[in-house]
Amino acid sequence: MGISYRITNWFSFSLAARLNGLACKKPESVKAKDFFFRGLHLAGNTTNIFGVKGTPVAVDQIRGLNTLGISMVSLDYPQRGVNPPHTHPRNTEILTVVEGSLLVGFVTSNPENRLISKVLSKGDVFVFPVGLVHFRAMSNPPIADEILAKAFQVDQSIVDLIKSKV
Repeated sequence: MGISYRITNWFSFSLAARLNGLACKKPESVKAKDFFFRGLHLAGNTTNIFGVKGTPVAVDQIRGLNTLGISMVSLDYPQRGVNPPHTHPRNTEILTVVEGSLLVGFVTSNPENRLISKVLSKGDVFVFPVGLVHFRAMSNPPIADEILAKAFQVDQSIVDLIKSKV
């Protein structure tokens, strides 16, 4: 007994039928390359203000992801790298640590606005619920004050004030 399936909608710039703003590819012209990406094994350039490089794997990289509502990103964090607090209003995020350790956390949306955080190690998985403010940072050493100031784009005095209230 074989598996039967039908490909109904894939990405192409040249066709008129569109879904999610992207044109659909005719099923008979779909190739393996429409489902493949190579490059996550390459280290990203982390010489930016936050010290983090994200390599996305989304419909722009894999055409076969069109209409599936899924994407991923590989993040490179050197020492003191931080992905500042942010949200994804329509997406839940699942993170897996491939190497090293990482401090992660999110703020709940209930009236308490509690911080839920954990230091992850190689092989650990963490879920950031849809729409909640979350962050990731190298955890060893702990996040330096100058990194917090950069991430939130505030003066050191503001970081000191926030820390005094914790």
